[in-house]
Amino acid sequence: MQEWDALRRPIWLFDPVNRRGVYANPAALELWEADSLEALQARDFGQLSPAAVARVERLARETADGSVVCDQWTFYPNGHPVTVATVISTYILEDGTPVLLVEASPIAADGDENRATEALRHTSTLISLFDPEGRPIFSNPAAFAAYGTATDGFEARFAEPERAPPLLAAALAGNAVTDVCQVVTRDGLRWHQLDVRPVTDPATGQMSVLLDERDVTARVQAQNARAAAEQKAAMAEARQAFLTEMSHELRTPLNTVIGFSDLLATSSLNVEQADHVGRINNAGQRLLAVVNEMIDQSVRDASEGEAAPAVTGLTVVESEVGAEVSGATCDAIEREASGPTPRILYVDDHDCNRALVVAVLEAQGIACATAEDGAQGLEAARTGDWDLILMDIQMPVMDGVAATRAIRALPGHRGATPIVALTANTLAEQKAEYFAAGMDDCMAKPINIIELTHMVLSWTSSDWRRNGPPLIAAVA
Repeated sequence: MQEWDALRRPIWLFDPVNRRGVYANPAALELWEADSLEALQARDFGQLSPAAVARVERLARETADGSVVCDQWTFYPNGHPVTVATVISTYILEDGTPVLLVEASPIAADGDENRATEALRHTSTLISLFDPEGRPIFSNPAAFAAYGTATDGFEARFAEPERAPPLLAAALAGNAVTDVCQVVTRDGLRWHQLDVRPVTDPATGQMSVLLDERDVTARVQAQNARAAAEQKAAMAEARQAFLTEMSHELRTPLNTVIGFSDLLATSSLNVEQADHVGRINNAGQRLLAVVNEMIDQSVRDASEGEAAPAVTGLTVVESEVGAEVSGATCDAIEREASGPTPRILYVDDHDCNRALVVAVLEAQGIACATAEDGAQGLEAARTGDWDLILMDIQMPVMDGVAATRAIRALPGHRGATPIVALTANTLAEQKAEYFAAGMDDCMAKPINIIELTHMVLSWTSSDWRRNGPPLIAAVA
């Protein structure tokens, strides 16, 4: 190194791994505005910008095989900009450590040109230049940091290589093309927004392709997450609609089969007739169990294996008091009904359902008026004086939820009349919607004669006009 001390050209050695100066001749010390070699060696080069780090790493790689790189650098000794043309190679120290040998020639660079060069080097945008065959010509530090020494060319950057030729061809045809593609970087797969356009290579004058890239991985992942959430919501909505329709269409006829067979079983039948009715009822109950299991399994599948609330169980009224009446007879329940005859309104669009409930309640001495849809039910609630309203949910003209909201908006005690959903749609979220609309309770179809009668008597035996609803009201 002593022979370098006599040279007027600045020469220094830089350790690219530890980022420290190793040696500088007097001309280099003057360029770096350092009083001594020790002062230069004491300087902290560990805070280099990401662009400078990428350039140093690139120089170390490109000169490791003995190659020489000519480059222009702007340094800031003591905060003063100094632009130099450099010739850089790898030099091996006596201990075997490879360092960068820098030979510099100060130049008077144009201010705007120097700013443009530094902006290109320090921008986070990845900028690369390719020849017409897609071979790499140039990449700025950001592109080098992302891809390293890209010797494989334009197509090699793409996770889907077939995306590359159309973009390259479009640029060579004179078009500017923008796209978002998945690319293969040193950090793995990323999503980049690409701008590909034709330019003239200032070094050769030939047509070239300029590629600038911005990492939009976070944005794409957010969009994908949002799309997945929307798809999941749409699937959940479709599943909900299917379960609702299946529950309604299967349980509604079962309500008629089981309900009327229960009703027939309480009438005067001979042994053979009673046996036939029992078989009908048992078959209906078995089919109901299958339907319930199908719906429950669908809910469990929708919850992806998590424990899901059963949709076929009893409501709070049924679970809390059903055991009390499971062994009771209709006569025993009749004895609970003392005082004025309750006034019941049942709103349901199926005539079989209406006929069944009317028959069940009339058998207990309870009068029940009916309405065929929510709109008729609302009008009956507005003009009548009822102790309890039984409300189906899925009806034409106006459904049970909308009718309940409208009834709750009526003035006085008419708007406070207890409303119990009598429906085949008893998923947890459906029941939550009923209660939010103002319903007080929910009973699942197919109905059980004893449970229905007990529920009606429980609601109508309390003086809700004065004391509020009874404590058996269901909760969401």
